[in-house]
Amino acid sequence: MSGKPTPKTRDNFAHFSKVQTRWMDNDVYGHVNNVNYYSYFDTVVNSHLIEQGALDIQNSPVIGLVVETKCNYFASFAFPQTIEAGIAVSKIGSSSVVYEIGLFHEGENLCAAQGHFIHVYVDRATNKPAPLPGTLHNVVQALLLPQSTS
Repeated sequence: MSGKPTPKTRDNFAHFSKVQTRWMDNDVYGHVNNVNYYSYFDTVVNSHLIEQGALDIQNSPVIGLVVETKCNYFASFAFPQTIEAGIAVSKIGSSSVVYEIGLFHEGENLCAAQGHFIHVYVDRATNKPAPLPGTLHNVVQALLLPQSTS
């Protein structure tokens, strides 16, 4: 990516859920500290995978490990506030997925923050890359936007 990043809009995301900020998320400057945005990303993606039956955090033989993450900040959040989080998938590999996440103020069309993280899926027992199981592949395929390629 070259130049200054610009905020994405809601139509860049396939699924939305809500995240409630917590008292402990605020820093001494009165806004959500940057480290918490990554926690929101992780929570939104993994909650969706669990809700869709693609991830059982205790028993799935294949688990996702984060190998890359990035976030661009455009506007701040603070406690108490509800965040509307959008997720999409920009790439599906044989054992990896690139998740795109946008965090929005309620009702706003432009991201307050956006980023991505890459999961490499590995065998739980060996930690070696493993092909995406069928259910997981179907769930992430449903998040793939038309302008994306797999």
